[in-house]
Amino acid sequence: MSDTLDPKIAGRLKRNAEGLVCAVAQQRGTGEVLMVAWMDDAALHRTLTTREATYFSRSRGKQWIKGETSGHTQRVHEVRLDCDGDTILLVVDQEGGACHTGDRTCFDADELLAPPPA
Repeated sequence: MSDTLDPKIAGRLKRNAEGLVCAVAQQRGTGEVLMVAWMDDAALHRTLTTREATYFSRSRGKQWIKGETSGHTQRVHEVRLDCDGDTILLVVDQEGGACHTGDRTCFDADELLAPPPA
């Protein structure tokens, strides 16, 4: 088995200047947006191969597997590429909090605009 991303997939990706693509993790079944992270080709390949959400840490300059140290894993059920090729959607089953703060999602803490009253 190859450890590089399929050239057909790689050719469709629009990467930023650092060679990364935005990745959105969404809870399977509910559609809840859990987090946004970045992937390089190797992280995407590993995700597609193992179904373990794998990202690229810009601050550490290396790949990381979601939940590897925290136990808050993401089991990947679907991976989709948006129409522009610049965002990847991972449909996952989240175990524990998705956010590094321990919150369920990375969007729990700062609500800038609340839904209108019913």
